[in-house]
Amino acid sequence: MTPQFFQQYEENTAAVIAELKTGLLASDAQIAPKFFYDLLGSRLFAAITALPEYYPPRVEAEIFVNYSKEIAQALGTHATLIDLGAGNCEKVARLFPILQPAQYVAVDISVDFLRDALEHLGRQYPDTAMLGVGADFSTQLDLPADVSDKRRTFFYLGSSIGNFSAAEAVPLLERLRRNMGAEDGLLIGMDLVKPIATLEAAYDDALGVTAAFNRNVLLHINRILGSDFRLEDWRHIAQFNTQASRIEMHLEALREVRVTWPGGERHFAAHERMHTENSYKYTPESARALLQQAGLVVQQLWTDPMGYFALIYATPV
Repeated sequence: MTPQFFQQYEENTAAVIAELKTGLLASDAQIAPKFFYDLLGSRLFAAITALPEYYPPRVEAEIFVNYSKEIAQALGTHATLIDLGAGNCEKVARLFPILQPAQYVAVDISVDFLRDALEHLGRQYPDTAMLGVGADFSTQLDLPADVSDKRRTFFYLGSSIGNFSAAEAVPLLERLRRNMGAEDGLLIGMDLVKPIATLEAAYDDALGVTAAFNRNVLLHINRILGSDFRLEDWRHIAQFNTQASRIEMHLEALREVRVTWPGGERHFAAHERMHTENSYKYTPESARALLQQAGLVVQQLWTDPMGYFALIYATPV
Protein backbone atom coordinates (compact mmCIF):
# COMPACT_ATOMS: atom_id res chain seq x y z
CA MET A 1 0.00 0.00 0.00
CA THR A 2 1.18 3.53 -0.72
CA PRO A 3 1.59 5.56 2.50
CA GLN A 4 -0.71 8.55 3.01
CA PHE A 5 0.55 11.88 4.34
CA PHE A 6 -1.23 14.63 6.29
CA GLN A 7 0.47 17.90 7.22
CA GLN A 8 -1.45 19.58 10.06
CA TYR A 9 1.23 21.73 11.68
CA GLU A 10 2.13 25.07 10.11
CA GLU A 11 4.88 27.17 11.67
CA ASN A 12 3.88 30.72 12.58
CA THR A 13 7.06 32.74 12.04
CA ALA A 14 5.81 35.76 13.98
CA ALA A 15 4.88 33.57 16.94
CA VAL A 16 8.27 31.83 16.86
CA ILE A 17 10.12 35.17 16.90
CA ALA A 18 7.90 36.43 19.73
CA GLU A 19 8.58 33.27 21.73
CA LEU A 20 12.33 33.66 21.31
CA LYS A 21 12.28 37.32 22.36
CA THR A 22 10.17 36.54 25.42
CA GLY A 23 12.60 33.83 26.50
CA LEU A 24 15.70 35.95 25.95
CA LEU A 25 14.26 38.92 27.84
CA ALA A 26 12.98 36.92 30.82
CA SER A 27 14.66 37.62 34.15
CA ASP A 28 16.18 34.13 33.87
CA ALA A 29 16.80 33.83 30.14
CA GLN A 30 15.68 30.62 28.47
CA ILE A 31 15.54 28.99 25.05
CA ALA A 32 13.04 26.21 24.32
CA PRO A 33 14.72 22.89 23.42
CA LYS A 34 12.76 22.64 20.17
CA PHE A 35 15.19 25.23 18.76
CA PHE A 36 18.01 22.66 18.98
CA TYR A 37 16.77 20.88 15.90
CA ASP A 38 17.91 22.71 12.80
CA LEU A 39 19.66 20.50 10.24
CA LEU A 40 23.02 20.55 12.07
CA GLY A 41 21.37 20.16 15.46
CA SER A 42 19.50 17.06 14.28
CA ARG A 43 22.74 15.54 12.99
CA LEU A 44 24.54 16.35 16.24
CA PHE A 45 21.77 14.68 18.23
CA ALA A 46 22.08 11.59 16.04
CA ALA A 47 25.79 11.57 16.94
CA ILE A 48 24.94 11.91 20.64
CA THR A 49 22.88 8.71 20.51
CA ALA A 50 26.02 6.82 19.44
CA LEU A 51 28.18 8.11 22.31
CA PRO A 52 29.27 5.63 25.01
CA GLU A 53 28.06 8.00 27.75
CA TYR A 54 24.55 8.37 26.31
CA TYR A 55 22.91 5.19 27.56
CA PRO A 56 19.13 5.67 26.82
CA PRO A 57 18.97 4.29 23.24
CA ARG A 58 21.07 1.23 24.03
CA VAL A 59 19.29 0.42 27.27
CA GLU A 60 15.83 0.87 25.73
CA ALA A 61 16.82 -1.43 22.85
CA GLU A 62 18.10 -3.98 25.38
CA ILE A 63 14.73 -3.98 27.15
CA PHE A 64 12.96 -4.60 23.82
CA VAL A 65 15.25 -7.55 23.10
CA ASN A 66 14.96 -9.06 26.56
CA TYR A 67 11.20 -8.70 26.87
CA SER A 68 9.97 -8.80 23.27
CA LYS A 69 7.61 -11.71 23.90
CA GLU A 70 6.13 -10.14 27.03
CA ILE A 71 5.72 -6.79 25.29
CA ALA A 72 4.01 -8.44 22.32
CA GLN A 73 1.70 -10.36 24.65
CA ALA A 74 0.74 -7.20 26.54
CA LEU A 75 0.16 -5.08 23.41
CA GLY A 76 -1.38 -7.76 21.22
CA THR A 77 -1.18 -8.11 17.45
CA HIS A 78 -2.99 -6.49 14.50
CA ALA A 79 -3.55 -3.19 16.33
CA THR A 80 -3.24 0.38 15.07
CA LEU A 81 0.25 1.56 16.11
CA ILE A 82 0.55 5.33 16.58
CA ASP A 83 4.21 6.38 16.84
CA LEU A 84 4.64 9.80 18.49
CA GLY A 85 7.81 11.66 17.54
CA ALA A 86 8.48 8.88 15.06
CA GLY A 87 11.61 10.37 13.45
CA ASN A 88 13.07 7.69 11.19
CA CYS A 89 10.52 5.12 12.47
CA GLU A 90 13.28 2.63 13.33
CA LYS A 91 12.30 1.88 16.93
CA VAL A 92 8.74 0.79 16.26
CA ALA A 93 9.66 -0.82 12.94
CA ARG A 94 11.74 -3.39 14.86
CA LEU A 95 8.51 -4.61 16.45
CA PHE A 96 6.60 -5.11 13.20
CA PRO A 97 7.43 -8.84 12.90
CA ILE A 98 6.01 -9.65 16.33
CA LEU A 99 3.17 -7.07 16.53
CA GLN A 100 1.98 -7.38 12.89
CA PRO A 101 0.13 -4.05 12.98
CA ALA A 102 -2.98 -3.56 10.88
CA GLN A 103 -2.07 0.12 10.49
CA TYR A 104 1.00 2.19 11.35
CA VAL A 105 0.67 5.94 11.97
CA ALA A 106 3.90 7.95 12.25
CA VAL A 107 3.45 11.35 13.92
CA ASP A 108 6.16 14.01 13.79
CA ILE A 109 6.21 17.76 13.38
CA SER A 110 6.76 17.51 9.61
CA VAL A 111 5.87 14.75 7.19
CA ASP A 112 8.99 15.65 5.18
CA PHE A 113 11.05 13.80 7.83
CA LEU A 114 8.73 10.81 7.59
CA ARG A 115 8.32 10.45 3.84
CA ASP A 116 11.45 8.45 3.03
CA ALA A 117 11.18 6.32 6.17
CA LEU A 118 7.55 5.37 5.50
CA GLU A 119 8.15 4.65 1.83
CA HIS A 120 11.05 2.36 2.80
CA LEU A 121 8.96 0.69 5.50
CA GLY A 122 6.07 0.30 3.07
CA ARG A 123 8.27 -1.73 0.73
CA GLN A 124 9.22 -4.05 3.61
CA TYR A 125 5.63 -4.47 4.82
CA PRO A 126 3.39 -3.90 1.79
CA ASP A 127 0.28 -5.30 3.49
CA THR A 128 0.37 -2.76 6.33
CA ALA A 129 -1.50 0.51 5.85
CA MET A 130 0.76 3.47 6.73
CA LEU A 131 0.11 7.14 7.40
CA GLY A 132 2.42 10.05 8.08
CA VAL A 133 0.95 12.89 10.17
CA GLY A 134 2.74 16.23 10.56
CA ALA A 135 1.56 17.48 13.94
CA ASP A 136 2.89 19.09 17.11
CA PHE A 137 1.28 16.60 19.48
CA SER A 138 2.82 18.40 22.49
CA THR A 139 0.18 21.11 22.03
CA GLN A 140 -2.61 19.42 20.06
CA LEU A 141 -3.49 15.95 18.78
CA ASP A 142 -6.31 15.67 16.26
CA LEU A 143 -5.78 12.44 14.37
CA PRO A 144 -7.13 12.31 10.80
CA ALA A 145 -10.29 10.30 10.18
CA ASP A 146 -8.14 7.89 8.15
CA VAL A 147 -6.55 6.66 11.40
CA SER A 148 -8.37 3.51 12.40
CA ASP A 149 -10.07 3.46 15.79
CA LYS A 150 -9.57 -0.29 15.99
CA ARG A 151 -7.52 -1.03 19.13
CA ARG A 152 -4.93 1.72 19.20
CA THR A 153 -1.51 1.44 20.80
CA PHE A 154 0.36 4.71 21.21
CA PHE A 155 4.16 4.61 21.32
CA TYR A 156 6.10 7.43 23.01
CA LEU A 157 9.61 6.01 23.20
CA GLY A 158 13.03 7.36 24.09
CA SER A 159 12.87 9.57 27.15
CA SER A 160 11.05 12.47 25.46
CA ILE A 161 8.44 12.80 28.20
CA GLY A 162 11.34 13.90 30.43
CA ASN A 163 11.61 17.21 28.57
CA PHE A 164 8.34 18.27 30.19
CA SER A 165 7.65 19.23 33.79
CA ALA A 166 4.76 17.42 35.47
CA ALA A 167 2.57 20.47 34.83
CA GLU A 168 3.32 20.10 31.10
CA ALA A 169 3.49 16.30 30.89
CA VAL A 170 0.09 15.62 32.44
CA PRO A 171 -1.88 17.65 29.82
CA LEU A 172 0.15 15.97 27.05
CA LEU A 173 -0.68 12.52 28.42
CA GLU A 174 -4.31 13.55 28.87
CA ARG A 175 -4.43 14.43 25.15
CA LEU A 176 -3.31 10.90 24.38
CA ARG A 177 -5.88 9.52 26.82
CA ARG A 178 -8.67 11.38 25.02
CA ASN A 179 -7.69 9.60 21.79
CA MET A 180 -7.94 6.18 23.44
CA GLY A 181 -10.79 3.79 23.83
CA ALA A 182 -11.23 1.30 26.66
CA GLU A 183 -9.15 -1.36 24.86
CA ASP A 184 -6.30 0.97 23.83
CA GLY A 185 -2.93 1.58 25.48
CA LEU A 186 0.32 3.54 25.65
CA LEU A 187 3.87 2.18 25.58
CA ILE A 188 6.12 4.91 26.97
CA GLY A 189 9.85 5.14 27.70
CA MET A 190 10.90 6.89 30.91
CA ASP A 191 14.45 7.50 32.11
CA LEU A 192 15.07 6.54 35.72
CA VAL A 193 17.06 8.14 38.53
CA LYS A 194 20.61 6.78 38.73
CA PRO A 195 24.06 7.87 40.01
CA ILE A 196 24.64 11.58 39.38
CA ALA A 197 27.99 10.97 37.68
CA THR A 198 26.32 8.69 35.12
CA LEU A 199 23.54 11.19 34.48
CA GLU A 200 25.81 14.19 34.07
CA ALA A 201 28.24 12.32 31.80
CA ALA A 202 25.34 11.44 29.49
CA TYR A 203 24.71 15.16 28.95
CA ASP A 204 28.33 16.34 29.00
CA ASP A 205 30.35 13.77 27.05
CA ALA A 206 34.13 13.70 26.82
CA LEU A 207 34.14 14.41 23.07
CA GLY A 208 32.09 17.56 23.52
CA VAL A 209 29.32 16.53 21.10
CA THR A 210 26.55 17.52 23.52
CA ALA A 211 28.31 20.84 24.14
CA ALA A 212 28.33 21.48 20.38
CA PHE A 213 24.67 20.48 20.20
CA ASN A 214 23.79 22.94 22.98
CA ARG A 215 25.85 25.84 21.59
CA ASN A 216 24.56 25.28 18.04
CA VAL A 217 21.17 26.57 19.22
CA LEU A 218 22.72 30.05 19.20
CA LEU A 219 23.47 29.83 15.47
CA HIS A 220 19.92 28.68 14.82
CA ILE A 221 18.53 31.61 16.81
CA ASN A 222 20.76 34.03 14.91
CA ARG A 223 19.18 32.88 11.64
CA ILE A 224 15.62 33.12 12.95
CA LEU A 225 15.91 36.32 14.97
CA GLY A 226 18.73 38.17 13.24
CA SER A 227 20.68 38.20 16.53
CA ASP A 228 24.45 38.26 16.92
CA PHE A 229 25.28 35.52 19.43
CA ARG A 230 28.92 34.39 19.18
CA LEU A 231 29.80 30.80 20.10
CA GLU A 232 33.10 31.84 21.69
CA ASP A 233 31.18 33.80 24.35
CA TRP A 234 29.35 30.76 25.75
CA ARG A 235 30.07 27.41 27.35
CA HIS A 236 27.92 24.33 27.88
CA ILE A 237 26.76 23.39 31.39
CA ALA A 238 24.92 20.18 32.36
CA GLN A 239 24.10 19.36 35.96
CA PHE A 240 21.64 17.24 37.90
CA ASN A 241 19.16 19.10 40.10
CA THR A 242 18.50 16.57 42.86
CA GLN A 243 15.54 18.43 44.35
CA ALA A 244 13.72 18.68 40.99
CA SER A 245 15.00 15.25 39.83
CA ARG A 246 16.14 16.59 36.48
CA ILE A 247 19.19 17.22 34.36
CA GLU A 248 19.42 20.91 33.46
CA MET A 249 21.33 22.19 30.45
CA HIS A 250 22.47 25.79 30.33
CA LEU A 251 24.66 28.09 28.28
CA GLU A 252 26.88 30.21 30.49
CA ALA A 253 28.40 33.54 29.43
CA LEU A 254 32.20 33.43 29.69
CA ARG A 255 32.38 37.22 29.96
CA GLU A 256 30.04 40.20 29.86
CA VAL A 257 28.05 39.87 26.65
CA ARG A 258 25.74 42.22 24.76
CA VAL A 259 23.46 40.48 22.28
CA THR A 260 21.39 42.50 19.81
CA TRP A 261 18.64 41.75 17.31
CA PRO A 262 16.36 44.00 15.24
CA GLY A 263 14.45 46.10 17.75
CA GLY A 264 15.99 44.66 20.90
CA GLU A 265 18.99 43.61 22.95
CA ARG A 266 20.01 41.79 26.13
CA HIS A 267 23.04 42.28 28.36
CA PHE A 268 24.43 39.20 30.10
CA ALA A 269 26.80 39.41 33.04
CA ALA A 270 29.83 37.12 33.17
CA HIS A 271 28.69 33.63 34.31
CA GLU A 272 25.01 34.45 33.72
CA ARG A 273 23.18 31.47 32.26
CA MET A 274 20.48 30.73 29.71
CA HIS A 275 18.41 27.63 30.42
CA THR A 276 18.06 25.44 27.32
CA GLU A 277 16.70 22.05 28.42
CA ASN A 278 15.38 19.93 31.26
CA SER A 279 15.34 16.15 31.33
CA TYR A 280 13.32 14.80 34.23
CA LYS A 281 14.27 11.44 35.75
CA TYR A 282 11.76 9.18 37.45
CA THR A 283 11.51 6.38 39.93
CA PRO A 284 9.05 3.58 39.12
CA GLU A 285 6.76 5.07 41.77
CA SER A 286 6.87 8.62 40.43
CA ALA A 287 6.36 7.32 36.87
CA ARG A 288 3.22 5.47 37.96
CA ALA A 289 1.97 8.58 39.77
CA LEU A 290 2.47 10.81 36.72
CA LEU A 291 0.56 8.43 34.46
CA GLN A 292 -2.20 8.08 37.04
CA GLN A 293 -2.69 11.86 37.10
CA ALA A 294 -3.46 11.65 33.38
CA GLY A 295 -6.02 8.88 33.80
CA LEU A 296 -3.71 5.99 32.89
CA VAL A 297 -2.91 2.92 34.95
CA VAL A 298 0.33 0.94 34.60
CA GLN A 299 -0.21 -2.63 33.47
CA GLN A 300 3.42 -3.64 32.92
CA LEU A 301 6.80 -2.06 33.69
CA TRP A 302 9.99 -3.47 32.21
CA THR A 303 13.48 -2.29 33.06
CA ASP A 304 17.09 -3.25 32.41
CA PRO A 305 19.27 -5.10 34.96
CA MET A 306 20.87 -1.82 36.12
CA GLY A 307 17.51 -0.11 36.59
CA TYR A 308 18.55 2.73 34.27
CA PHE A 309 15.43 2.95 32.08
CA ALA A 310 11.82 1.78 32.04
CA LEU A 311 9.39 0.78 29.32
CA ILE A 312 5.86 1.11 30.66
CA TYR A 313 2.58 -0.13 29.21
CA ALA A 314 -0.40 1.80 30.53
CA THR A 315 -4.11 1.74 29.74
CA PRO A 316 -7.03 4.10 30.44
CA VAL A 317 -8.43 3.93 33.94
